[in-house]
Amino acid sequence: MTATTTTEDPTTPDASDASTFDVNEFLNRLDAVFASHSAATKAEPLLLDAMTDAENAGDFAGLLTVLNETMGFYRSQGRHQDNQWIIQRAIELALRLGLEGTEAWTTTLINAATSQRAAGNMEQAEDLYEQALASARTTLAPTDRRLAALHNNYSMLLSETDRPAKARAELEEALHILESSSPDPTQDVDIASTCTNLALLTLQNGSGGEQALSEARTLADRALAIYRDAHAEHSAHFASALAGAAQVSFAAGDAVAAVRDYERALAIIAECYGEHTEYYAVTAQNLAEARAALVAQDAPASASTATEPQPAPQQRAEPATHTAPTNGMQLARDYWLAYGKPMLAERYAEFAPRIAVGLVGHGSECYGFDDALSHDHDSGPRFCMWLTADDYARIGEQLQADYESLPAQFHGFARTAATPRTQGAGRRSGVFEIGEFFTSITGYPTAPGEDEPHLWMMLDEATLAAATNGRVFADALGAFSKTRQSFKLMPDDVRLALVSKRLGMIAQAGQYNLPRMLQRGDGAAAWLCISEFANAVSSLVFLINNPVTVGYAPYYKWRFAALRALSARAGMRLTGVCAQLEQVLRLASAACFGGAGFGEGGAGAAPNVREVQRIVDGICAQIVQALQELGLTTSGEDFLEWQRPYVEAHIVSDAACLHSL
Repeated sequence: MTATTTTEDPTTPDASDASTFDVNEFLNRLDAVFASHSAATKAEPLLLDAMTDAENAGDFAGLLTVLNETMGFYRSQGRHQDNQWIIQRAIELALRLGLEGTEAWTTTLINAATSQRAAGNMEQAEDLYEQALASARTTLAPTDRRLAALHNNYSMLLSETDRPAKARAELEEALHILESSSPDPTQDVDIASTCTNLALLTLQNGSGGEQALSEARTLADRALAIYRDAHAEHSAHFASALAGAAQVSFAAGDAVAAVRDYERALAIIAECYGEHTEYYAVTAQNLAEARAALVAQDAPASASTATEPQPAPQQRAEPATHTAPTNGMQLARDYWLAYGKPMLAERYAEFAPRIAVGLVGHGSECYGFDDALSHDHDSGPRFCMWLTADDYARIGEQLQADYESLPAQFHGFARTAATPRTQGAGRRSGVFEIGEFFTSITGYPTAPGEDEPHLWMMLDEATLAAATNGRVFADALGAFSKTRQSFKLMPDDVRLALVSKRLGMIAQAGQYNLPRMLQRGDGAAAWLCISEFANAVSSLVFLINNPVTVGYAPYYKWRFAALRALSARAGMRLTGVCAQLEQVLRLASAACFGGAGFGEGGAGAAPNVREVQRIVDGICAQIVQALQELGLTTSGEDFLEWQRPYVEAHIVSDAACLHSL
């Protein structure tokens, strides 16, 4: 994050926004800690605070992400005893969330197994690895990199329990997966980690023979070259490649090279993990032996204490999207801290504890999707202040004037001219009465009650997304957060009614009318079918995962950005659908308008039509599976219209607006 004299430490969570937990922000902060090589002192406080925040917010999927990250950190620190309760808690939480048979369950098993292996609990680790392999067969694609990590880490257990042949087979399978899926194997650091592990295994079982040494050297050199070509020589995992190369040099009698590479590895380990870790101690001991050999000019065949092969990087199911250091939301918060907060303390001390502050509503920065292109309209340093009706009547007008007098330039950003629709009653920042703010977005000052399903059904998801997005920087009174939360708590009967409606549209547009329009040769109508199908499926993913946890599907401009972010989170269902929808959209032009001479080789539309229909069928099959896992259907019928009665049978209310059949 860009540092200012008033900005809080970016690794310190907001104590004021306990009602929500932003898993992406947590991951960005954790990445920043590791990037700054301050994990030894800052990672654990961030992880422990995030556990508390996620639990307080009731975001159990987010909590599982934090627990998986904590497993990896404690493992790297050699804190195996502390890690035991983290492992147990993660597995129990995943089971409680009903994640068996999902990618999140597989990832949690992989991380738990690797942590138990590092702790020396080989029986528990092998059992977890076997479970992970069984789960991966149904949850991960054959080219999924997490599957490579599983084979890579399992090989270490096999090596350490004296099963070298099986260990090598696992590593070779991992390398095959990575090489076949990598966009550039010459710069793929996961391939480098696998090469290092293969080099050490070859060395361990080669009895010092020339052929084994030569093969190990080739593998170690390849790992170092990958880090060099990828410009990743400052990465924490580069220490593993250096230590592996040093051990190969030591075994070959080249003590000079061994000392050089061990020293470089030790410096990186100290910086990234600290000097009081098991990893540092093992490498330091190996360095001492290499130095002794150099002094004696009589290097032994191999170091007596083997360098531990570094596991593949900790796997994260959560999205890997990185926000720019100063995005619109961070800019808003910094601006509030620099100017807004001091202004309230100086001029409105009596009211400050009752004023909520944050950034919520319309605008790409409220969703976290803003970028350089967003700066040409309605952008710049801004925030919102929300007051109760009484306080707004007393100070609202003057507070708005004081807000408008704040500096228009901040951190090199200036407020751009507001478009006509964002002025007056449609303004996106400044001072608002709480009820009027939500009325301006939704038409209601607070969310309808559970006994008003007809009003809920009139609220579209994009409207609800705008009312519940963003962040709250301060709300000691809690009145704004309570109202905002009320819009997140969509009654389950309403959610199920919407699920049923989406199933109907998916069936109508994708399964029934799309093939008919393609057969008729009406490309325009077929294209509209694909559009309706994509809208309905993407909406369904949010509804299936429950808006109280993942938020609502935003309007079309940001729909896929939000869907990608959701699909990257741990514990989510239908995470593979996003990429499949994007593939359908890529093929739509050729499928809908590809004549006999269209496309490479003049194959026409036919191959693309078949592929689109195959993907549509696959998405629908995944939806049926998700409905079954949630207990919403007992039917295996793949035409989704026939699934609707099973879903609507779970609606308790007899309100006519909730029932379509």
